[in-house]
This record gives sequence, structure tokens and C-alpha cells, in this order.
Amino acid sequence: KQPESSYLGDCPICCLPLSIDPRNSPLQTCCSTVICDGCEYANRLRQEKECLEVTCPFCRHPVPTSNEEAENNRMKRVAANDPVALTQMGCIHSVVGDSNKALEYLSKAAGLGDAGGHHCLSNMYLDGEGVKKDMKKGAYHAEEAAIKGHPTARFNLGVIEWNNGTTERNIGMIERAAKHVIISANLGHGEAMKMVKTCYSKGLVSKEDFAKTLRAHQAVLDAARSSQREAAAEAKKLGLSFSHMHSMPS
Repeated sequence: KQPESSYLGDCPICCLPLSIDPRNSPLQTCCSTVICDGCEYANRLRQEKECLEVTCPFCRHPVPTSNEEAENNRMKRVAANDPVALTQMGCIHSVVGDSNKALEYLSKAAGLGDAGGHHCLSNMYLDGEGVKKDMKKGAYHAEEAAIKGHPTARFNLGVIEWNNGTTERNIGMIERAAKHVIISANLGHGEAMKMVKTCYSKGLVSKEDFAKTLRAHQAVLDAARSSQREAAAEAKKLGLSFSHMHSMPS
């Protein structure tokens, strides 16, 4: 059975579905909790207005004021075998080019069942990033992440099937690709929705399934909207930091 929502679930504060765009769903290093940027924004506004200490909206731990403090928070969560923190550390090491550490952290996170860990491992193997390129391992980890509700991993499975099917002229693979991207689009993935349109234009998806997917995709996007999140988006457009709300124009 496929998950009805993404692996991120709902924001624990406003209880609305979290955006699958990580830029809109920040991870709190103190407790490894993902909240929406709308709740983070509202929390900072309230604390600035009432001259309160800036704390995590979820656990109320003081927000780190330096990269060193944030790193210490992450390492505490890593020491506690927090799979989300392990995945984050793996991604950080991957970005700076430390592939061995990245592989170590991500493998441990995946072993604990973290969808993000599986997804990042999949990318490493598919791209040959710091490891020997291995499409079989890449597809395996993508499938594990997809089963847990990772929209991008599901989309990647569709791309893999599409490319293989096109190369081998295998209609069965192409049809499986269409099914993968429909599932991903239903979870709110924008690129997947574009690919569903391509499949529809090529006659690989019926008009009924295309319309159903389009409605489901839009419903997911609508469910994730709120006035707080819109306000946070506007603040970002103005280049304002949520930790310095006193700089907002009156």
C-alpha cells in the first residue's frame, strides 16, 4: 500500500501538511523536528514583539547563535542515534566532499529506516558521488525511500524506469515509470506532475487518470497553504531573516 502523504507528515505545531520543499520545512537542530516556516516565522515574530529569548518553536530550546552551537546540537542528536540528525550530518559531509563520512552517516540513518537517508544514499550510488556508481544499489535505496513516502525518490524511480524503457524500447518499463510519477505527483512533486503531463500527451496515461492526478496534486498544494506560510514567503522575498524581525519595515 502506498502512503497517502509524504514521509514528512504534518507540522507538529499547526498540524498542516509540511511542504516537501526543504526550504519551506526547516529542521530544528536542537530536537531534529521539522516544522513549517510559517510556524517558525510566527514564533519569531511573537518572541521579538514580547522581547523573549528566541527559542525553538517545538521544544523551546534556545536557538543556536553560531554554527558551532548548531553543530553541537546536531552531534547530540547523532549521539542519540536520531535518524533525521544522522541524515542531516550525512548530507553536510556530502556537500563538503567528505564522501566516506557521508556514506557512514547515511548508511546508519537508512539502517534505522529513515526515508531521507535512503534517498540520499540512492543519489550517491546513482550519481557515483564519492562511491562507485551502482544503479542497482541506487534503485534499491530509492525504492526503500519511495515506499516510506519520499516524493523525490518515487519520482527518481520513474525516471530510472523511463530511461531504461526508452533505451530498451520496453513499454512495460515505460508504463511502470508512469505509475511511479503519478504516485509522486499525488504527493505534491512538481516535476513529477510535469512528467505525468508528458505521459498523458504520449498516450501513456488516460484522460481520467490525468485529471484525477491533477486534482490530487493541487489538493496537496492547497492543503499546505496558510496565511502564516504566505507571510513567511513574503518575508523571504524581502530578504528578511526570521531571527532579526526587528528589521522589518513598519
